[in-house]
Amino acid sequence: MGKNPDIDEAYAMTSPDEVKALYRTWSHSYDVGFGEGQGYQLPREVATAFIGAGGQGPVLDVGAGTGLVGTFLHRMKATPIDGIDLSEEMLELARLKGDYRGLSACDVTQPLTGLDGPYQGVVSAGTFTLGHVGPDALGHLLKVAATGALFVISVNAAHYASAGFEAAFAELGDRITDRCTRDVRIYDDRADDAHSDDMARLVIFRKA
Repeated sequence: MGKNPDIDEAYAMTSPDEVKALYRTWSHSYDVGFGEGQGYQLPREVATAFIGAGGQGPVLDVGAGTGLVGTFLHRMKATPIDGIDLSEEMLELARLKGDYRGLSACDVTQPLTGLDGPYQGVVSAGTFTLGHVGPDALGHLLKVAATGALFVISVNAAHYASAGFEAAFAELGDRITDRCTRDVRIYDDRADDAHSDDMARLVIFRKA
């Protein structure tokens, strides 16, 4: 049996098909081997920032995966929660947790249809990063959000400018308001040395 996928393999993805294949393999070991083993605390940071900024449901969790963000939001009473992800295998595990109203397999880089919006909140942890989703998807998310909806989107801080996120948020102009950022650690002290200092930039704003 081969080894489980890791962070570096995830960052190296270059197409949706590669992402699907990687998470198909990773899905059943993700929560324990990665979430707990690496001390993956970004889902908690995103959920806490959302609640701290006054977020409420209905919420769309973008790149929901196995439901790590949804679990925190559910505990914090930010419901109902819908989740979307490219990987059907990851969503099957999220479904078993019972924290979501609905879960859909879809590609956020394409127009989003069939969702139960408009949403009062949109959150994402670990999806806007190298090898996954770039800044072009932000426009699709705005279209399914209600006016005044609160967004908390994590972006890998090392790639925030180089991958075009800094420019993309600036170009949104008056389509968003109250934008602020905060950098947080992606992993706690359980992370391996190569990634122990990895940072995410939380971008917090509202749809104008």
